[in-house]
Amino acid sequence: MADRNAPELILAGFDAGQTHTRCRLALADGRVIGQGEGSGVSHLGSSDGPERFAEALRSSLTAARQNAAATTALSAAAIGASGIEQGSPSQSLGSCLARQTLGLDSVVVTGDERTALAGAFAPGQPGIVLISGTGAIAVGRDSSGRHHRCAGWGWLVDGVGSAMDIGRDGLALTLRMADGRLPETALKQVLWDTLGVRQAHELKALVVDPQFGAAGFARLAPLVSTQAEAGDVHAIQVLENAGGELALMVEGVARALDLKAPALCCFGGAISHLLPLQHEMERVLKERLPGVQQVQPQGDACTGALLLAQALSS
Repeated sequence: MADRNAPELILAGFDAGQTHTRCRLALADGRVIGQGEGSGVSHLGSSDGPERFAEALRSSLTAARQNAAATTALSAAAIGASGIEQGSPSQSLGSCLARQTLGLDSVVVTGDERTALAGAFAPGQPGIVLISGTGAIAVGRDSSGRHHRCAGWGWLVDGVGSAMDIGRDGLALTLRMADGRLPETALKQVLWDTLGVRQAHELKALVVDPQFGAAGFARLAPLVSTQAEAGDVHAIQVLENAGGELALMVEGVARALDLKAPALCCFGGAISHLLPLQHEMERVLKERLPGVQQVQPQGDACTGALLLAQALSS
């Protein structure tokens, strides 16, 4: 007979992005008891990747426990993390690190796009998730459970449609303005003032600093978007290119899974808050995939992670 006085074990679902990590705690029946935020992750293959991954789990779990006033041990956890590829060495390494950091055997580690997909749609329901934040990726599934993803192959080679890409492309334009290849617009002054630089060589030194990285470019995206809304032709082009790339990701997933009129859920700060990006993505999608239907997700990536954790503990 179960001990009615025994404390209830809790589940943890993590959504680990490049700028921050969220941890949500729930009881075995799915009732959420708290949430907290911690530091972000980088690719596990980078020099500080394993340390950042472990610290992201520790810091976000600590914050969630404080908000939930929960001291009970975890029974299972699922982590959706940026840069984790299905069936890859990074997934194996992430699983080992998560077990060590959390002191758990029942752990699943996967890409944050997979937990977003699990949270967005009911089990077995076909659909596509598009994420555009610091990075960008699209993933979907059909009614038989087949999955396909497009883009998101690392910010150095495939950051299209992301805040990082928007910030970097906007900054690249300012260098062309600085040396006379383009007429100067307000975009240059806005970005350079934000970064505290006055000359091109200062900018060059700043962006190669390992601490700058994808997040350093991404935080410039809202400024580029604001300049696009103000009519800066160069900034408009950056946002149009990025929005078009997001539409191509969705189309690529739909074509691979033969989804004629797919449901689409969008996540991430860039697609949610940068209106020129959002509008261009929607415009191109309407032309290339007219049957697509944007819908509200049933839950977020933490919801999906908790569902995966719940399956582990059942």
